[in-house]
Amino acid sequence: MTDLLHLYFTSSQQIVLEVSVWLILLALFVLALFLAYRRWTGQPLLHRFELVEAEIQLGGVGKVTLRPNLQDIQIAHKVWSELVTRKAAIPIDEDNDVIIEIYDSWYAMFLEVRKLISDIPAGLLRSQKSTQEIVRITTTTLNEGLRPHLTKWHARFRNWYKQHSDQLKDKTPQQLQREYPQYNELIADVRKVNQELVGYAEALHKIARGK
Repeated sequence: MTDLLHLYFTSSQQIVLEVSVWLILLALFVLALFLAYRRWTGQPLLHRFELVEAEIQLGGVGKVTLRPNLQDIQIAHKVWSELVTRKAAIPIDEDNDVIIEIYDSWYAMFLEVRKLISDIPAGLLRSQKSTQEIVRITTTTLNEGLRPHLTKWHARFRNWYKQHSDQLKDKTPQQLQREYPQYNELIADVRKVNQELVGYAEALHKIARGK
């Protein structure tokens, strides 16, 4: 432990530097702490990518311009993945899709995206304006784009569907849901939100992929 670093000349006049393995391990440990701190605070070595412009209708976000860093790209990709793997950013099929299943998917997606936001390091939020913009976009699309529809229709429609579920003995779910008294208004709003979710997913894909 005492000879962490030793420099000497050999008999052939060559310079030899011997480094203790303990010194190497200590340097690696300090480097790991340094990188972990930088990643947590968001101050570090964040590669900045090209400027991205997108238009987001969901929640009335509008035009978005930002230069994402690596963390922003990861966030955008994760939210995009949640959208495109559920009945959110996939265009609905009014003849075959079941509204209850759409709502279950939207609600699960809402919870997962909210968790993704809460997991963003606080230091990153304080130091990176682009990350602040990503969070603003995401919370706005959830709270002002998706939540109003769910608040208006979700519980109301689910309650009606449950009360009439005995009819599923003779009808398909698609046939039953069309008998909902406000079906035309409901499906029009579902279609509108779905189209905006598709556009939102495209914007996130552009942020994540740069094109």
